[in-house]
Amino acid sequence: MLRALAKSIRPDFSPASWLIIEGEEVVGLCSIVKTPAGDSLEIGYGICASRRKRGFASGAVAQVLEWARSDPRLRSVRAETSIDNPASSQVLERNGFRQTGKRIDPEDGPVLCWETAVV
Repeated sequence: MLRALAKSIRPDFSPASWLIIEGEEVVGLCSIVKTPAGDSLEIGYGICASRRKRGFASGAVAQVLEWARSDPRLRSVRAETSIDNPASSQVLERNGFRQTGKRIDPEDGPVLCWETAVV
């Protein structure tokens, strides 16, 4: 699934995903999770359970935002978190995201919607 998504995104935005690495070990992934719409990207991220609560997600999101700020086509970055995942919400808050709403995702159930400006 990620390979097909990245393939559809790469013609307009590259890279489309980033490995999160500690030393020589992959500890997570951050990626664009939907084909970009207009001047906004939606990102997602995940960290290996044994490496959580060490700042990897916060650092990865910060670096993706820095990358997004270098692209003049982008005005904002969006993300969604499960309402049952306050740690992920904190990652976004630490990076300047604000909650913009809630919705029910067919696969994940209730999610919080977040956005931050990159201009």
